[in-house]
Amino acid sequence: MPKVSVIIPAYNAMTYLPDTLKSALQQTFIDFEVLIVDDGSSDNIVQWANGLTDERVKFISQSHQGVSTARNLAISKASGDYITFLDADDLWKRTKIERQAQFLDDNPTVGLVATWMMLTDEQGNPGAEVKIDFKQGNIRKKLIEISLIPCGSIPMVRRACFDKVGLFDPTLRFGEDWEMWTRIAADYDFGLIEETLVYYRQHSKNSSKNSQEILPDFDRLIEKMFDFVPQEVLAIRAKTYGRMNLYIAWKSLENEDYRGARDFSNQAIKYYPQLQYTKNYLRLKLLTLVKSKVNKEIYHKLTRFVRQRQKVLVNK
Repeated sequence: MPKVSVIIPAYNAMTYLPDTLKSALQQTFIDFEVLIVDDGSSDNIVQWANGLTDERVKFISQSHQGVSTARNLAISKASGDYITFLDADDLWKRTKIERQAQFLDDNPTVGLVATWMMLTDEQGNPGAEVKIDFKQGNIRKKLIEISLIPCGSIPMVRRACFDKVGLFDPTLRFGEDWEMWTRIAADYDFGLIEETLVYYRQHSKNSSKNSQEILPDFDRLIEKMFDFVPQEVLAIRAKTYGRMNLYIAWKSLENEDYRGARDFSNQAIKYYPQLQYTKNYLRLKLLTLVKSKVNKEIYHKLTRFVRQRQKVLVNK
């Protein structure tokens, strides 16, 4: 039985999936399986999968039901004690599985271990380095306040965690992974490897939702995360709403909805006034002003220039 199960949900992802699978199969750690779940794609994924010869790879098909159902199906069929997820357009450094599996071996109270990541463009050219920042241990309160794990391709999780807290909520179309990590954090410590082991590809077809797609699940996601929490955690509800409004403001800006960016950023400050002094808020205000004044080509050149040189710290 393999020690680690790698789960790759895929929906019309053949532009990047072959490279993604290659990055998984070239890991220095060898005791693992890969489960690719075709979520009802209309591309040539079935024909491609029929040509795969590596015995570590298992191919599963389902009707189009979304990433949570695809992940849940793969978890139910996975054999590994440790489970890690890889989005169909992302890449891993060759030592990713080895480093995380060893960390879980060495830290039996840790249920989930994260790493740092690098943003890339469509061609895989590196951009900003995203440095998660938290101390090993119980991070539930901080995790509910802010999504500390910015990419689904980062975590490695003990199988026992899913046995205890359940699977991903398929009714959530936004934030389903964040909600899952908060459930795990209620019962397990979290760990962090301070190395860049994941490459998150940014492109026009990213599954990250726009602001209008986020709104229907916005309140339900937050309220679900606050179910059955201690009184001291309830006190940060306003901070969570503030940070989420700021996140939607960024999504509005990406969609060139300047009014939405302004309105959601103002709402964020109403919930959590201290946000107006953060770099994330100030960058949003600056880019909103710049984007409304210059043409698209100049704006995209400017943002690419900034992303290639900045290091992002995910902790506040």
